[in-house]
Amino acid sequence: MGQVVAAVAYHKGKKAADITLSEGHQWASRPDHFVWIGLRDPGSSELHTLQEQFNLHELALEDAIAQHTRPKLETFGDALFMVLYSPIRHGEKLDFVETQLFAGKGYVISARYGDSAPYSTVRQRCEARPLLLEHGEDFVIYALLSFVIENYRPLLDCIHGELEDIEQTVLQRPLTQSDVERIHSLRRDLLRLRRQVAPLSEICQELQQLDFPFIDKHMRPYFRDIAIHVNRLLEDLTGLREMADHAIEIGLLLESSRQSLTQRKFAAWAAILAFPTAVAGIYGMNFQNMPELTWHYGYFGVLGIIGLGCVGLFANFKRMGWL
Repeated sequence: MGQVVAAVAYHKGKKAADITLSEGHQWASRPDHFVWIGLRDPGSSELHTLQEQFNLHELALEDAIAQHTRPKLETFGDALFMVLYSPIRHGEKLDFVETQLFAGKGYVISARYGDSAPYSTVRQRCEARPLLLEHGEDFVIYALLSFVIENYRPLLDCIHGELEDIEQTVLQRPLTQSDVERIHSLRRDLLRLRRQVAPLSEICQELQQLDFPFIDKHMRPYFRDIAIHVNRLLEDLTGLREMADHAIEIGLLLESSRQSLTQRKFAAWAAILAFPTAVAGIYGMNFQNMPELTWHYGYFGVLGIIGLGCVGLFANFKRMGWL
């Protein structure tokens, strides 16, 4: 069973009365009046009641009942149906809350499915600006659309902060499996966000071009302003995806550098150990005519040569930065 959050009739930018769903058409048909109905998780019964009141198109009602479509704007005669999605984050899990808007001459209906930020804030803002609210349905559509887009900004700022922390971590230590999984999760979230934001640009463009009796041409700059904000969100999403890609690239480059340094150390120590091995191998051949074998201090002399050679190699590799 759905909940009617608010159902209000407005007259010339000011609240006229709280109404019920069954009174919607009566108030909407009055001159200079329009109704704004806000629903949460409405069922088919509430939606069919609204269809009877405002003659909602059956295809729009079918999409509303089915839910989970992509963000879109559809027109049915002089009425429109819009689907929007607001992001909501629970810990590291990203979800989207669907909002459906029905709008026509004399009415705006918003239906929210889920626990996103309530639209009571939007209603308060609109009622605090009666000169703009006097425009009617088009200003309410602008306010709701603007509010949905505003919900993306804090989330993008949060992801930006997380990616900056990951970049700092990558510079200090090698990437761990949890780091890679987190970066992959953020890249996937950014892709999902882009899929929801990208259609909003097209929606704003269509709203600027619609020739509807309830959309005033003076409201077109407001929809153009929303389109600008949407484009900025898309640019930021692209930048954040590049940050995530760069974090992985930097991690791989640093890991390659660390491995190269380790390999050089192994090579240096192998060269140092190869010198005494070579000398010992020579004197281990046991040929008969090797006069050094009969010297009184030959053993100590060979050990001294091995020690000097190893020290010399160690000093040379240290100077080269290999050790």
